Parts: sequence; structure tokens; C-alpha cells
Amino acid sequence: MKRLTLTLVALGLAGSALAQEAVFQTKTLTPEAALKAAQVAIEACRKQGYQIAVAVTDRNGLVQVLLRDRFAGPHTPTVAMDKAWTAASFKTSTLEFGKDTQPGKAMSGIRHVPRVVAAGGGLPIEGGGTLVGAIGVSGGPGGEADEACAKAGIKAIADSLEL
Repeated sequence: MKRLTLTLVALGLAGSALAQEAVFQTKTLTPEAALKAAQVAIEACRKQGYQIAVAVTDRNGLVQVLLRDRFAGPHTPTVAMDKAWTAASFKTSTLEFGKDTQPGKAMSGIRHVPRVVAAGGGLPIEGGGTLVGAIGVSGGPGGEADEACAKAGIKAIADSLEL
């Protein structure tokens, strides 16, 4: 009987530890922070003479904010969303992702996954060392220009991200 009681006590303690590990907490951008990043990204591109769309997602790549400047191309909202999704999914800059997945490289096949965009303009957004969202910009004259505007958006909320 004593052995059975010790076993049940041990199982109870193990069960308690498992229950504590069965859930976790995450942090994500607020809609207000996502909107501010998007607005600043659009303004940064406007100053350069570019009409863009910008998408800001949560940590899972789900869109929180999507803004399209009045003369941005009709393709730009979809591309911006997919750049942000790619940055969130792979936790990397889509400019770097594009270099790492070029034809002939080991990871080149990943470009065939739906929604993956291997062109600059998508960046993960981190706070306190944790992925909290991503931003994607489309419409500038190349990935480097899109990424510069995305960086401006992140910089605008950087102080509030240090958790």
C-alpha cells in the first residue's frame, strides 16, 4: 500500500508539472503599435517618392494592419502581406531569405511554398528578444527600398518594444 501511495504521489507531482507546462504565454504587437509602424513606413516611402502598401502582422503572420497609399499598384497589398507573412514564418529579413534561397542553393525549393516571397521588404519585429510581429512593404523600386521603409516603421515603435 505504501508503494502504491508513493507512486500516486509521484504521478500527482509529475501531473502537476505537466499541467504547468501545458500552456505558455506569448507577446504580440498591439493594433496601435502595428498601425503606427505602418503609418511611418508609408510616410518614409512617400518622402522618397514611392507609393507603397504596408502590412503589419502578429507573430503568427496574421495581418493586423494593411495600408495602401493612393497610387500604389494593385498587386502591392497582397505582396506586402506575403512579405510580412514570410518574415514572421521564417523569422528573418525577406531580403536575406531571398539570397539564401536562390536557385541552386539547398533551400531554393522553399520558394515554391504558397505565400513565400523571397524579395526584400519583409522584416520580423522583435521585442525583448522575442518575435512579436512582422512588417512587409511593397511598391518601392526594389527590395532594398522596401526594406528601408519597413525599418523606418519598426524604428518608430522600437522604444515601446523593449519589454
